[in-house]
Amino acid sequence: MVKLSVVVPFFNVQTYAPDTLRSLRANAREDFEFILVDDCSSDGTPELLERAARELPGAVVLRHEQNGGLATARNTGLDAAHGEYLTFLDGDDWLAPGHYARVLAAIEALGCDFVRTDHVQCTARARTVHRVPHGLQGEVSSPRDAILPADRSTSVDYPYAWAGVYHRRLADRGLLHFTDGLRTAEDRPWIWRLHREAETFAAVGLPGIFYRRGVATSLTQIGDVRQLDFIRAFDQVLEETARDRDAETLLPKAVRTYCAIISHHVGSAERFEPAVARKLRSMSAAALKRMPQNVLDDALDSMDVRRAARLRRLRRRPVAAGVAA
Repeated sequence: MVKLSVVVPFFNVQTYAPDTLRSLRANAREDFEFILVDDCSSDGTPELLERAARELPGAVVLRHEQNGGLATARNTGLDAAHGEYLTFLDGDDWLAPGHYARVLAAIEALGCDFVRTDHVQCTARARTVHRVPHGLQGEVSSPRDAILPADRSTSVDYPYAWAGVYHRRLADRGLLHFTDGLRTAEDRPWIWRLHREAETFAAVGLPGIFYRRGVATSLTQIGDVRQLDFIRAFDQVLEETARDRDAETLLPKAVRTYCAIISHHVGSAERFEPAVARKLRSMSAAALKRMPQNVLDDALDSMDVRRAARLRRLRRRPVAAGVAA
């Protein structure tokens, strides 16, 4: 029986994939499987994965004939997974030796639906530990109760799918799949759904994942139209949260977070191509008008002056008919 399935999408990461694959080997166990999904790479990544299929214990290589993006690649891996527990890794990140065994031992001891772990962010030679924003460590809690308060960072704002391990019962309930086709912010609707609908979780520390920032091929570094998928992702968060039994309580958090992300992107619009920057402003203005206006008023009143002013200017901006995410 497979105890843990690790889903790892790869796309044009030949420079970094060797580190990723070496770290998987240092985590291999006879009851672990590694599902390596090549999302139609055009560099040397497929050859690296072919070698891994021969040399990495538990490796299974799947290939997309067309590039589908991270969300779709993760879904491909999930559909092929057999493990009692599941987790994710990105093809340009890496792990400390034995990390998965330690996290697996933690979730089995706690008996909860999922655990969240700290991670190490790596930018050039700098290393920074990022903690799960949840005060209780090693104690089982309700993920729904961990969404609030609206004006502080909570575990729902720590969206990284790879920073945790998840019991298969969540996949059986449809809670682990991502929205197909989302190119960025694919983990935002995912983490919100997980917190609203799973029953138990715990934060366990264990910072054994090394998250590589500043990779030139990452969409976070590319200022093209795919970046604007964050609007579609957060529209989904709002729509699903509005249908929740606790919508009145949870919507202020969702709206405030959406506003903060819009302000961040608009505030750094110079990194986008000019046409994309114009579209960003137009789509962001339309998004503000779609939000529940009374909740938006309260969110803007609670934000710092600079961000609130930026968003109020956007809110006053005329929106052409047909502008949508």
